[in-house]
Amino acid sequence: MSKNYIVGFPRIGEQRELKRVLEEFWAKKCSFEMVTKVASELKKRHWEYQRDAGAEFISSNDFSLYDNMLDTSVMLGAIPKRFANLVGEELYFAMARGNASSVAMEMTKWFNTNYHYIVPELSLDDEYLLNASKIVDEYNEAKTLGIKTKINIIGPITYLGLSKRADGGDVYELWGKILPIYEELLKAISRLDERITVQIDEPIFVKELDIKVLSLIKPTYDRLCAVSPNIKIAVVTYFEHSNEATKVLVHTPIWALGLDFLYGEENLKSLDIIAMSGKELIAGVVDGRNIWRCDIEKSVELLRDISNFVSKDRILISSSCSLLHIPFTIKYEEKMSGEIKEWLSFALEKLSEISLISKIFFEGECSLDEAQKSSLVNNRDANIKRRNSTLIHNKAVQERVNSHSKLQRDGDAKERLKLQREIFRYEDLVTTTIGSFPQTPELRRARSDFKAALISSDEYESEIKKYIDECVLFQEECGLEVLVHGEPERNDMVEYFGEQLNGYGFSQNGWVQSYGSRCVKPPFIYGDISRPRPMTIDWIAYAQSKTNKIMKGMLTGPVTILNWSFVRDDMPRGEVSKQIAVALSDEIDDLQRAGIKIIQVDEAAFKEGYPLRRAKIKIYEAWATRDFKIAVSSAKKETQIHTHMCYSEFNDIINTIEDMDADVISIETARSGNELLKIFKKVGYTKEVGPGVYDIHSPRIPSVEEIVKQIELLLEVLPKEQLWINPDCGLKTRKWEEVKPSLKNMVKAVKIVRAKLNV
Repeated sequence: MSKNYIVGFPRIGEQRELKRVLEEFWAKKCSFEMVTKVASELKKRHWEYQRDAGAEFISSNDFSLYDNMLDTSVMLGAIPKRFANLVGEELYFAMARGNASSVAMEMTKWFNTNYHYIVPELSLDDEYLLNASKIVDEYNEAKTLGIKTKINIIGPITYLGLSKRADGGDVYELWGKILPIYEELLKAISRLDERITVQIDEPIFVKELDIKVLSLIKPTYDRLCAVSPNIKIAVVTYFEHSNEATKVLVHTPIWALGLDFLYGEENLKSLDIIAMSGKELIAGVVDGRNIWRCDIEKSVELLRDISNFVSKDRILISSSCSLLHIPFTIKYEEKMSGEIKEWLSFALEKLSEISLISKIFFEGECSLDEAQKSSLVNNRDANIKRRNSTLIHNKAVQERVNSHSKLQRDGDAKERLKLQREIFRYEDLVTTTIGSFPQTPELRRARSDFKAALISSDEYESEIKKYIDECVLFQEECGLEVLVHGEPERNDMVEYFGEQLNGYGFSQNGWVQSYGSRCVKPPFIYGDISRPRPMTIDWIAYAQSKTNKIMKGMLTGPVTILNWSFVRDDMPRGEVSKQIAVALSDEIDDLQRAGIKIIQVDEAAFKEGYPLRRAKIKIYEAWATRDFKIAVSSAKKETQIHTHMCYSEFNDIINTIEDMDADVISIETARSGNELLKIFKKVGYTKEVGPGVYDIHSPRIPSVEEIVKQIELLLEVLPKEQLWINPDCGLKTRKWEEVKPSLKNMVKAVKIVRAKLNV
C-alpha cells in the first residue's frame, strides 16, 4: 500500500485552461456551463495524474474557480450584505471582483506566499447557513471516476484568524457561530461514504498564537472529531513549525497531523509527543514552494531521522505544502538549457519524487525496479552537477558585492523633500499612477512575435514607441501630473529584469496562480547575479522626450525581485538579495544621469517575504532594508525615490518602512478605506504617501463622487502636503475602456477637493 499524501494540487491547468475560460466568461464570450465543463475536465485530469503517480491520499475541494477562502465563505453563508440580492456564479464573482454597484471584498496575501485570498467579512449579527454543495458534488465527481479522495477544507480557526470584522471587534468572538456550521458540514460529509478522510488546513497554527486562540484548538477538534466515527480528520499545517498547536492537537481525537519539515525544521522538536500520541504523521519532506529537484537521498535520510521517534508505519510522505505554489510540469520547457532543466522539478515531477522517496523509505533501494533505479541515479547526478556547475558561481560578482561600500543615499528625507519640492514645484494632492498601463492583445502579440523572430527589431521598437506615444498623450490630456511610460516592453515586473540579469533562468510555461485567473510566471535564480548592461534607460528616456512633465523611471526593488522569483537554495536569501541590490544601484545611477528625476523602486512583495515567526523577523528586516537602501544609494538628493507596497498590514512594519527612507511610498488601501493609513499618522510619518484611491483589481469604474469621498477620508488622517493621489496598484491587468474613465474621474475628483481646500 502506498503511503503518499498530496496536500493539494495546482488548479489553473497545465496550459492555463481555467484562466482562459474564466476570462472568456467574464467577457461574456462563453456561458458558465463552459466554465464548469472545463473545470470538470481539469479536476479529472489532475486526479488521474495523482492516482497514476501512486498517491493514496488525493484531494478533492482543493480546486476552486477563484479562491478556497472565498469558497469557504460561500460554504458558511458568510455573505456581506451588499451582495445579499445575488445568487450563484453572479454572487461568487461579485464577491471576488466587485460589480457595478458594489466593491469587491478585500484581498491579501496568503501568509508569506504570492498567492492572494479573498478576506472574509464577518459580523456578530450575521446568520450563517451551510451550503455544502460544492464539497459534496466534487467528492461524488471523483467517486464516479473511480477515484476515492480525501476532502480538503480550511479549518475554522484559520478561517476566523484570516477574516476581518466588518462591525469591529475580535473575529474569534464568532467561533460559537461558525463551529456549528463546520459540524453540520462534517455530518453531510459523513453520509458520502463508509469511511472518509477530511484534511483540515490550519496554517494559522504556524504563527505565534495568543492563549485565547490556543485555548480554542482542543474544543474545536474534540467537537469536530465527535461528529461521526466514519470520518478521519487530518489537521495540516505548513510554511513554518506549529509546535505550540501540536502540543494541544496530540490531546484531541484527530487521526493525523501534517507538518512541514523544510520551512518548519523546528517541527522535529515535536516528534516525541507525536510518537507518544499514536497519531499518524504526514511528513512534508518535498519542497512544495520551490522548483529545485529534490535530493532524494537527503529526503530519505530526513525521514529516517523522523522514524527514530515516530514509528515508520505511522508516517505518510508528502510535500511541504500544497503544490499550488509551483508550476504544473517541466515537460513543456523546450527552449530551456538542458543543463539547467535537469535541476528543476514542478508539480507533476514532485509527485514522482514523493513516490520514489516513499518506495525507498518503506521498502529499501533493493525493491526498486530498473526505471526507479535509473531515476534515483539521475537524481543523484543532477544534484551533484548543479552544486559544481560553473553557471552558478561568479567570483567577480561575489568580490564586487562584498566590497560595495555605499549603504545608503546622501541627506535625510526632510532635506531631500524640501529640495525636491523646490525643483519639481508639484501641487498638493499631486496625481500619478503606479506605473503600468493595460497590456493589450496587440502589445502581447508584438512582444511574442519579436521573441519568436517573426518581426524585426525595428518593427518591434516602432510598436513599443507607438504605445508609449499614445500612453503619454492620454496622460497629458487626462491631466495627470507625474507621468509613466506604461511599461509596454515588460511582460512582468520581475521577469523583465531577470531577463537582463546574469544568473537568472526562465520557463516557457511555468505559470503559477496569483489570484483568480491572474497567473504569474516567476523567473528563477540559479547563479550569482550581475547586470551586464542598462535595463530600462532607452524606453524611459524616450518617454521623457515626449513630454515636458516629469516622467517616472520604473524599477522593481531587490526584495520583490527576490520574493517573486524561485530562489536558489544553496545560498542565504539575504546574500542573493544583496547581489540584486548592487545591480539596481547601477541602474538608478544611469537613469538619473539620463535626466530622469523621479525613480520608483517597487517593493510590492516586501511584506510578503516576512517570516511567520517573530524570532526570525529582525534578521529578514535587517537585510531587506539594507538591500533597498543599497539599491537607491546612488540616487542624488534631488532625485526623488518612490516605492510601492501591495496589500500589507503596516502596523507591524511601519518602523521598517521609515528606515527604508524612500521619499514617497504608495500603498494599496482602496479596499480598506483609510484604516491602513492611520498607522502613518500615529507614528508621525513625515515623508510623502500615495494611498490608492480606487481598487484596480475590480473591473468597475469608480465615480468622481466616490473618489472625492475617498480623498476626504485620507485627509482625515494625513495633511494634503503629504498626500499623492493614485490608483492602488498598476493598471496592466485592466482594459483601456476601464482605465481611461477611471483616471479621468480621479483627476476630476482631485480638482474638486483642491477647490474645496483652496489649493
